[in-house]
Amino acid sequence: MGQPKPLQSESSVAPATQSGWRARWFHIIFAHDDAPGRLFDLVLIVAILSSILVTMLDTVVDLSERFETAFYVLEWIFTIAFTVEYVMRLAVVAKPRRYALSFYGIIDLLAVLPTYLSLVVTGSQYLLVIRAVRILRIFRILKMARYVGEADLLWSALERARHKILIFVSTILTLVLIFGALMYLVEGPQHGFTSIPRAMYWAIVTLTTVGYGDITPHTVLGQVLTSLIMLVGYSIIAVPTGIFAAELAAGIRDARQRTVCPGCQLDDHNADARYCRRCGTELTRTPQ
Repeated sequence: MGQPKPLQSESSVAPATQSGWRARWFHIIFAHDDAPGRLFDLVLIVAILSSILVTMLDTVVDLSERFETAFYVLEWIFTIAFTVEYVMRLAVVAKPRRYALSFYGIIDLLAVLPTYLSLVVTGSQYLLVIRAVRILRIFRILKMARYVGEADLLWSALERARHKILIFVSTILTLVLIFGALMYLVEGPQHGFTSIPRAMYWAIVTLTTVGYGDITPHTVLGQVLTSLIMLVGYSIIAVPTGIFAAELAAGIRDARQRTVCPGCQLDDHNADARYCRRCGTELTRTPQ
């Protein structure tokens, strides 16, 4: 059985050309092994963090009233900068549509889209909608994932474990439905279990050992059932961790393979790289 296709990373994109300004900018934007590439990454990281800080401070009422104009100008500066970066990434890769539909391509688009959407939604009755759209800029923090070398490995592990995790979540939802229905029958509306969905909410809180205490069983049978749910919760809480850890260990073993470029012999590539980040040649793998 073949391995599931991992989430596309930036290491799998190829340059549009092997020479010219597009090749130079591809190396600056996507490579991280020389001074221009590292400087580009540093400037972009600072811009991301600064934009997140502006978004957070803009939600503080006192600061928002005092520096409304400054926050507005800064946000548009960040938006224009990220828009230029997004367009440049599409311009220098061999398959712009494929990159635009990739994980990082979608994140890059979401980093600029909310600000432009706030221009479309006008009218005083929509002010709350504009605020909600602008808050979505906080997801720019996801753009930083590309600068964490281990991010691709974590995403690959999650991708390989998705079927097991889906089965686990389905099992949990089934248990929540069963326990919620039982508690609705046992306790009833007079003890706060006014419906099966509300009883399911209580089951989730209890199964995860959170225990808010806003709904509690009063009957002996209900308390016995609650104890059983708590024990089940403790017994299954480590299951997804074990699944992910097993897939992560397998990913680490796979990452120990050397990926050597047959063109320039560069062997410092990510484990899932398909093209050389220096010359763009398709890569071959040789085990260590």
